[in-house]
Amino acid sequence: MTGAARAVGRSLLNALLTLVIVVALWWAVVNLTGISPYVAKGPVDVWQFLFTDEDAALHRAEMAPLLVQTLSDAALGFVVGMLVAVVLAIAFSLSRSVEMGVMPLALLLRSVPLVAIAPVIILITGRGTPASVAVIGSIVVLFPALASVLFGLSRASKESLDLVHVYGGGRATQLRKVNVPGALPSLFAAARVSVPGAVTGALLAEWLSTGQGIGGMIQKFSASARFDELWASVALITVITLVLYNVVQVIENVVLARMGMPTGSR
Repeated sequence: MTGAARAVGRSLLNALLTLVIVVALWWAVVNLTGISPYVAKGPVDVWQFLFTDEDAALHRAEMAPLLVQTLSDAALGFVVGMLVAVVLAIAFSLSRSVEMGVMPLALLLRSVPLVAIAPVIILITGRGTPASVAVIGSIVVLFPALASVLFGLSRASKESLDLVHVYGGGRATQLRKVNVPGALPSLFAAARVSVPGAVTGALLAEWLSTGQGIGGMIQKFSASARFDELWASVALITVITLVLYNVVQVIENVVLARMGMPTGSR
């Protein structure tokens, strides 16, 4: 079995184990804490609601557009956040002055709870606009990704950097040929961490700004005592997030195995 195949197998096994643990914890919380079954719905209840009830098809049809909207919002925040993180990390590596000028602002934004500054962001970008979703989602993604990519870029071999310099390469060439390829494990790690972060940012943006998607409907489901829909929507977005996380991990393990780099899965 090739290294890439072993990496994929480990990733799939990890994904299955994670799903089993999540379902077990969910069942334990619902059944062992004494919460009213009218409010708390377990894995079996949600499965029946979505797949075996007479109206299961209607229930799935109701959930589908909400899920698509939330995933679209999460993808927007993920892409914007990752791109900004990579650009800033490269800019910091090229110029100490840029890092000293921008990093304090980044730390300031990081230190303030997103819920506290979200109203200001919405006021500037407009309520219900894609810009508000992109900004809120990207802030959640940006800082963990920036720290991870910066760490990866700083781990380049000094001997390799000196070799590029001896052959006449400048700092930009060193980045392109040494720093960036060596930072791939950190970049993939940032992408994995950013997937659930992007989903969280999308849910927050929908709740505070757009009123659409799962984030916008959770409060409405709760207020109208539609607990089946509430638990089903939360379960769906959780499962999809786990799937996406593990898809990124599979891609990471395959790419790093082909490049002869250590993979994240053991």
